[in-house]
Amino acid sequence: MAASKQDPIIIVGAGVFGLSTALELNRRGYKDITVLDRYNPPAVDGSSVDISRIIRIDYADPVYCQMAYEAYQGWQGEYKDHYYESGFALLSETPDNDWITKSAATVRANGGTVEDLDDAKSLLKSFPNIQSKLDGMNGYLNRRGGWADAASSIQKLASQCSVAGVSIISGPRGSVSSLLKEGSRVVGVNLVNGSSIHAAHVILSTGAWTNRLLNVTHAATSSGQPVGFIQLTQEEARSLDNTPVMINMSTGVFVFPPTPGSNILKLARHGYGYANEVTLQSGGVTRTISSPKFDSSNAGTGYIPEDADEDLRKGLRQFFPKFADRPWMNRRLCWYTDTPKGDFIIDHHPDYQGLFVATGGAGHGFKFLPVLGRYVADCFENKASAELREKWRLQPAPRETPADKAMKGDGSRAGPPLRKLTPGERAKL
Repeated sequence: MAASKQDPIIIVGAGVFGLSTALELNRRGYKDITVLDRYNPPAVDGSSVDISRIIRIDYADPVYCQMAYEAYQGWQGEYKDHYYESGFALLSETPDNDWITKSAATVRANGGTVEDLDDAKSLLKSFPNIQSKLDGMNGYLNRRGGWADAASSIQKLASQCSVAGVSIISGPRGSVSSLLKEGSRVVGVNLVNGSSIHAAHVILSTGAWTNRLLNVTHAATSSGQPVGFIQLTQEEARSLDNTPVMINMSTGVFVFPPTPGSNILKLARHGYGYANEVTLQSGGVTRTISSPKFDSSNAGTGYIPEDADEDLRKGLRQFFPKFADRPWMNRRLCWYTDTPKGDFIIDHHPDYQGLFVATGGAGHGFKFLPVLGRYVADCFENKASAELREKWRLQPAPRETPADKAMKGDGSRAGPPLRKLTPGERAKL
């Protein structure tokens, strides 16, 4: 049934999915919207946080490429104060990287321009301050792209929501412990403080925490991806001015230019990451999922596994050899919501009335911030195309567990396969 504009709506999760959806629904006339989260946005351990996220239009999939073009207009417009057009270089250590080839073709098919790099060292002609070891690498450069300040972008989005009349509640009164159900209908949420909130519609935008509230392990799971930060002096940072965002598609390691003002150098890995196994008990049923912690911040300890640290160090030695031995000022695991093909999950739940799911960022959702809410709201109102709704459909759970339920994404990831954290490693998170 179509939602009434007067119906109370709860959105669980104040990341890019939740906030962009709240703002768009508000603009469409929905009067009673409440966003709940453990922490104030930008959530300290969410995936829509910290100093930078890649903004790119480069996709092998034409649907996301078109969406990225639309979002790019927003980054150049409404969000221009948060966006830095540094250029984006996709590089490979092998001569034929299938994803790079498909991405270049898709960008060109959408009217974009990329510059082939048969020898990655030719980047120095345009970016002489690059200090990276690029021997034997190839790929392409897209000058239309760069990075955005994730935290400040989310702060702007949250502020827009508040000014528009959306309620944002955090802390114990915003921490959801379970869904409130009446038969096959979700009628609200239960909170960790023992209270509950009723609503006509509940939208789950809970990212890597989704499986704690709803069993969708067949469609999505969580993995931690390593991120490292290094403090540079102003002089050191200036030596890297006018350099692009770069990614090694053979290892998954990507790097940003130093952040203006703070002079912080950031690098991370877009890979298969680490599973943190958690055992849950609900209604007499025990199940094991991969999930970040819920009761405390996942960014508090600064812990990443030793093999992740070494891989980031290898990335430093390749991209910023001058700073290869510089101590970390901070590290953390960034928690992805992985799906089998890297597709979002944006759909009414097939079994529970009143429940809508908007998740599955799969490590690439943030860049769509300027337009994501419109796409989610179209699906919520059943206005999206049949093709798009099928692409983002919450698939029913199979009768039998498939032999291979790996969430490998869209083919853009690299590096070691998914690894389960050991009990000792989990204790350090």
